Amino acid sequence: MTQGAKTLVYFENWMDPVAERMLKGDKGISLKRLRFADAPENNWRAMEAAHGYQLLAGYEIREPYVPKRPLIARCRNLLAVSTTGAGYDIVDVDACTKAGVLVVNQSGANSESVAQHVLGMMLALSKQIVQADKRMRRDAGGWTRWDYKGKELTGRTLGIVGLGNVGRRVAALGAVFGMRVVACDPYITDADFRERGAERVSLEDVFRDADFVSINCPLSDETRGMVGTRLYALMKPTAYFITTARGDIHDEMALAKVLAEGRIAGAGLDVFDPEPPPLDHPLLKFDNVVVSPHNAGVTDDCTYNMAVYAADQWMTIFKGLRPPRLINPEAWPRYKERFQRIFGVPVDA
Repeated sequence: MTQGAKTLVYFENWMDPVAERMLKGDKGISLKRLRFADAPENNWRAMEAAHGYQLLAGYEIREPYVPKRPLIARCRNLLAVSTTGAGYDIVDVDACTKAGVLVVNQSGANSESVAQHVLGMMLALSKQIVQADKRMRRDAGGWTRWDYKGKELTGRTLGIVGLGNVGRRVAALGAVFGMRVVACDPYITDADFRERGAERVSLEDVFRDADFVSINCPLSDETRGMVGTRLYALMKPTAYFITTARGDIHDEMALAKVLAEGRIAGAGLDVFDPEPPPLDHPLLKFDNVVVSPHNAGVTDDCTYNMAVYAADQWMTIFKGLRPPRLINPEAWPRYKERFQRIFGVPVDA
């Protein structure tokens, strides 16, 4: 290890080896790979000495290595925590901020892949592609092609909840198909809506007006459990519900109920709570529900981008510079003090 090197730990593997190549080329950073199967005392020894912690995806991290208050309190040298992708709900941001630990994500790195997944689900549902595929494999006859009469996206309304990095790309793809785009996002301006090609409407009007509702907002205290019986009841019987966000945002049992009653046309679900869902999960029983294993952002391009984003941010952080995708800027003053105390080098930013 280079004297004065900043130690970065991670479990198992990076999402793409390009990050390891980039970081190993920086003589000021020492990478240490940990394994869940290793002795806990060895893992904790490494964690307690580490200055940085690169996370796996939230559903891949095992207790007790989830970055919540107990881990933050135990790892006194920790300066920063970095997520795999855009989501950071696995991290106790408040505990990190109080401890002077930076939290960064890779927002924007997966936006194209996730947006294309939303579009894929829209096409699969509207054209009944999955239903027809299953029927042809299951039954030799008893059906005709007219049983799976689809609908075009053109001229229909796409409703987006959350017009950030992913949502704006969903809007752009919808526009390519000649769709009207409406959206709800309380955190951006009217000018942002115009630039992103969407009409600003209320959350209720997204569900009321849209032929396809796409959930693209992050999980937070505000959005947890946001979509339930009240909003489903506003949807047209010909409308589809699609989410690639987080399973905690929508009420799964309420969704199963409206599907069973035929009150909406179908759903596309990339996320569940918990993950993966059990085989007897009610939502897996519907032919008009298309599911995927939280892999909307799992493409060669996306994992490469996320790895590059993460490696770039680590090199920035360990130079004492402010990273571009900082979730908790309130931690920056305390971080600067801790950085100087640990390494004896002042932070200029």
